[in-house]
Amino acid sequence: MSDLLVEKSGNVLFLTLNRPERLNAFSAEMILSLTNELAAAKKDDSIRAVVLSGSGRSFSAGGDVKTMGEADGQQVYDHIGRLNECIKAFKELDKPVIAAVHGFAAGAAFNLALACDQILAAEDSKFVMSFSQVGLISDGGGLYFLPRIIGPYKAKQLFFNAEPITAVQAEEYGIVNKVVPLEQLKDEAVSYAHKLSQGPVKAYGMMKKIINASAVSTLDEILEQERIAQTLMISTEDHQEGIHAFKEKRKPVFQGK
Repeated sequence: MSDLLVEKSGNVLFLTLNRPERLNAFSAEMILSLTNELAAAKKDDSIRAVVLSGSGRSFSAGGDVKTMGEADGQQVYDHIGRLNECIKAFKELDKPVIAAVHGFAAGAAFNLALACDQILAAEDSKFVMSFSQVGLISDGGGLYFLPRIIGPYKAKQLFFNAEPITAVQAEEYGIVNKVVPLEQLKDEAVSYAHKLSQGPVKAYGMMKKIINASAVSTLDEILEQERIAQTLMISTEDHQEGIHAFKEKRKPVFQGK
């Protein structure tokens, strides 16, 4: 069976990490499949939102500790290069991506969730930057994402101590958007994804791009990006539909165009 399960329902693409016997620890196949599916989703106008989750007992254990120590420097360099392409594919996809986390999101899997646009977490879930437990630094973008969310001092605490935080703590830190009972996680993620898929996806994509750039941009640069982007947005069918719906006092029916 594939290390990544792929399903489409309506305008939503569901990607499920699928190595439950290894707590969905990453494999080369899994990472490559994720990258390829996101690249295909970017070109597919019928896909307007993505949900990432894990099968079995956990979201993902991240790197496969059982195979660590077997690779040489060049192999590690190449593996992380493939992981980097996967992380960038999440950030560059111009559609909303939701991570639905249960159990553990450990190490690079924590960072994979951070590469998504929103994180929904089950009450039982725990997040841990476990790298220092095996004498490694973070990979998969953690040293970029986490300090920008919780600040450098709190980020160093999580990286240095490698102690799990609960879903509630993660929500308090601004890492998780919403915490729900485990039995409601799937339905909540599906419902939210379908809601987003019915929105103005072109506008979502443009906002995502500018927000992502804001971390390394000046106010003047963001103002100019907004200015240019808005001149493009006014020509979209969704904008015209929004105007008509407002005037007609009805709910807009966006087409993502």
